Amino acid sequence: MLFNSLDFAVFLPLVFILYWFICNRNLRLQNLLIVAASYVFYGWWDYRFLLLIVISTVVDYLIGHRLRTEERKDIRKVLLWTSICVNLGFLGFFKYYNFFIDNFTSAFSFFGRDIQISSLHIILPVGISFYTFQTLSYTFDVYKYKLEPTKDFIAFSAYVSFFPQLVAGPIERAINLLPQFYKKRSFEYSKAVDGLRQILWGFFKKLVIADNCAEFANIIFNNSELYSGSTLFLGAIFFTFQIYGDFSGYSDIAIGTSRLFGFNLMQNFAFPYFSRDIAEFWRRWHISLSTWFRDYLYIPLGGSKGGTWMKIRNTFIIFLVSGFWHGANWTFIIWGALNAIYFLPLMLTKNNRKNIEIVANKSFLPGLRESGAIIITFLLTVFAWIFFRAENVGQAFDIIIKVLSPSLFMKPFFPNLSGALTTLILIAIFVIIEWNGRRGKYAIENLGHNYKRPIRWAFYSCIIFMIGLFMQTSESPFIYFQF
Repeated sequence: MLFNSLDFAVFLPLVFILYWFICNRNLRLQNLLIVAASYVFYGWWDYRFLLLIVISTVVDYLIGHRLRTEERKDIRKVLLWTSICVNLGFLGFFKYYNFFIDNFTSAFSFFGRDIQISSLHIILPVGISFYTFQTLSYTFDVYKYKLEPTKDFIAFSAYVSFFPQLVAGPIERAINLLPQFYKKRSFEYSKAVDGLRQILWGFFKKLVIADNCAEFANIIFNNSELYSGSTLFLGAIFFTFQIYGDFSGYSDIAIGTSRLFGFNLMQNFAFPYFSRDIAEFWRRWHISLSTWFRDYLYIPLGGSKGGTWMKIRNTFIIFLVSGFWHGANWTFIIWGALNAIYFLPLMLTKNNRKNIEIVANKSFLPGLRESGAIIITFLLTVFAWIFFRAENVGQAFDIIIKVLSPSLFMKPFFPNLSGALTTLILIAIFVIIEWNGRRGKYAIENLGHNYKRPIRWAFYSCIIFMIGLFMQTSESPFIYFQF
């Protein structure tokens, strides 16, 4: 079920009413309703893949239950690896089987030997990369004695399948989210209003920014051989804001929806395009995934405590795995490697934690040096996004060659020039609002709080009006559903 669909517009109020008016006196009943609603939400897309969520839930619940009493290290490791193999086995089969088969046969063909291994017509289950990592984090934390295993199967099922963030995050840790299912929840008006405000901003990001940028990014990337370097560069800019508006918009809607039901999810984006270096960018982009890899892969590998070679090795591993997590294509792996190359000089010179606070934290505008750092970091990010968006490596390099050619200085050409200019104006308005709200957890969290009520409501009404005016007529899936 899509957030930006009529189905969800009916589904959410219905679940909200049942949750607060019918099940509000019974915590277990509330949790059971969440499980049922989450299965309906996911099964609306394809009910057959609900079995995968059920298997992951049962396996990790039972393994966690056994780890509660098991003290023998060898048995504990067997239990841990059982969870890893089951969860990553599903993920590997559905997401990477054809990738490995195709590359395996290509490798043999390169050496002059043809082998025939048929690829399969596999449908990628929506959100499998997200809920797989969520269940794994529970097993990892129980194994490391950081979390007490749950005895409540319904609460654990609700944690694994929680519908607001089930298919595209944030990837919640059991330490944060699971205990919230144990506590009685009461309706808080201020929390609900804040949730609605964040949902509104999430829809603005998705329907006004992402979907309009997508129209031009798709045309340009799908016909890249027809355009000059200047047009291709603007296409990369459009995609840069498309993916941010799309993914962070989903996170805002998910977090806001969770607050309507009394839950607090972690912040997943913290204004990453205002970063002054790549290290800061990765502290602000897809925070739930970045911290997951840091805690469960980077640190166990030794982190940055070893020698120079170990630091370089671990950095490349973390970024390459992150790229591969996004998709079974060499473009994602190169995207990850490119970000590792960006990151390494900062880490090796110990400048990777230089910019911790938000830019211009005590002033309205950044200084000249900070402005230059933001622009350079943004352009490096745009360059990397070309690989992320391209259909294959060849197309990515063709686009880059054109962008770096004299045609970069030609007048850009668009089939719909007025629409492109309108979208650029919308991006400018969006950036201004994000800049003004950069100190909050989302852009309009604190904007307008000091205004009189009529002015504040006029501001929200303006956002709603812009959504109605600029939204596309057809439902557009979120980008990260494919990951």
